[in-house]
Amino acid sequence: MTNPLYDALIAPQIENDAPLLYLQGGGDVTGRDFAAQAHRFAHALKGLGLKPGDRLAVQIAKSPEALALYAAALAGGFVFLPLNTAYTPDEVAYFVENSGAALLVGDPARADTLAPVAERLKAQFQTLDGAGGGSLTDLAANEPASFDATPRGRDDLAAILYTSGTTGRSKGAMLSQSNLLENAQVLAQEWRFTDQDVLLHALPIFHTHGLFVASNVSLLTGGRMIFLPGFKAAEVVELLPRATAMMGVPTFYTRLLDDPAFDRDLTRHMRLFTSGSAPLLAETHRQFEDRTGHRILERYGMTETNMSTSNPYEGERRAGTVGFPLPGVELRITDPDTGEELPQGTPGMIEVRGHNVFQGYWQMPEKTAEELRENGFFITGDIGVIDADGYVSIVGRQKDLIISGGYNIYPKEIELLLDEQPGVLESAVIGTPHPDFGEGVVAVIVPEPGHAPTPEALEAAIAPQLARFKQPKRYVLTDSLPRNTMGKVQKNLLREEYKNSFTG
Repeated sequence: MTNPLYDALIAPQIENDAPLLYLQGGGDVTGRDFAAQAHRFAHALKGLGLKPGDRLAVQIAKSPEALALYAAALAGGFVFLPLNTAYTPDEVAYFVENSGAALLVGDPARADTLAPVAERLKAQFQTLDGAGGGSLTDLAANEPASFDATPRGRDDLAAILYTSGTTGRSKGAMLSQSNLLENAQVLAQEWRFTDQDVLLHALPIFHTHGLFVASNVSLLTGGRMIFLPGFKAAEVVELLPRATAMMGVPTFYTRLLDDPAFDRDLTRHMRLFTSGSAPLLAETHRQFEDRTGHRILERYGMTETNMSTSNPYEGERRAGTVGFPLPGVELRITDPDTGEELPQGTPGMIEVRGHNVFQGYWQMPEKTAEELRENGFFITGDIGVIDADGYVSIVGRQKDLIISGGYNIYPKEIELLLDEQPGVLESAVIGTPHPDFGEGVVAVIVPEPGHAPTPEALEAAIAPQLARFKQPKRYVLTDSLPRNTMGKVQKNLLREEYKNSFTG
């Protein structure tokens, strides 16, 4: 029995003396050194008592060592559970408790708040910082540089990624070895990645986009990565001449367009720019093509499905669409009430089926049954339409999901906190178009008579309890919220009223 992901992504690096990761400021990492670090980590994790199938939760800064820890999880057969570095200790506690994680790895700077979380939930705690140091690195320092990978089957879990629900309760999407490997293989083929590519990697690696798309595709094809800890437009402009491809979110491209140095000459050697995780405005498409001569390739995916569609590498990349279903992926548009398939050109619920679709929600069989049909189709919650040429467009979301800067935000979680604040009678949280983030969070507040809270007070009150990307970028006070005859808040009317909050 083999270990499919490890065999495809990590094993080829063992004898690779060429650079794998180019780092800002030098200190490049060869494939051999990367694999050796992953193996040392795998031994250390095994020494801590982790067994195949155990969950490994990590909330750490992006670094070569952080990527090597993911590789170590693949080698040891541990289920990798990456967490957004912006999550608060209370949020981390839920993920550790729900997953039953055996080990939490966190930044040493947050050890005073994360270690008690782990202790309370009977998980071990180790540290790893953005420079690659920490207690886990110390544990691994004297371990062997080789490791016999644990056998895993194609249906064995490789990762759990948490995605919020409309009630505020996060759900753990279970992703198998074959989910991740086959999706990476299809993307590598469709986007023409080879061992000659150098991917400029400025995405976070706690997210599907940066880890399972960007990193997996590059590792699979034997290419190299310019591995940046985060996105800074000036750094990207400086390093772009060394790259052949870049994967980003809309924010990356709007920030680059603000830099006059970003032009045709700078990008003449590039073969591909992709965008995802949030809608890309048609105006950004136009400005980018006018400035560089390149047309951004937009695609569509989500935590539960990895990537489902893509505009073509060769052929028309149509602004406002997410292209066609990827090979091996079936996509259909259905009536949200009946589940019946709708005629082409009619908007409805996007459902997808294929190698990319997850195994279900961790310890939530009722939610799995609600969203994953017996025939394998996943009900995405996104409303879409297929045009006469077969291009898929996302036209809305049935759920209240907001996607801001590539991160999923569910209003109910924020509303519950706002409604608890002094002076707040009720609240409604919506997403409206934002030029940098795709959508920005707007909180519409109905104050208690004579006790109107200030935006500053509300911001200060919820900040300790919510990751920064979830916090509203604008607060609006109003006399009442629009409701239908059943008393439900009509958020579509609010989105229309405040649609120019960030763009007008």
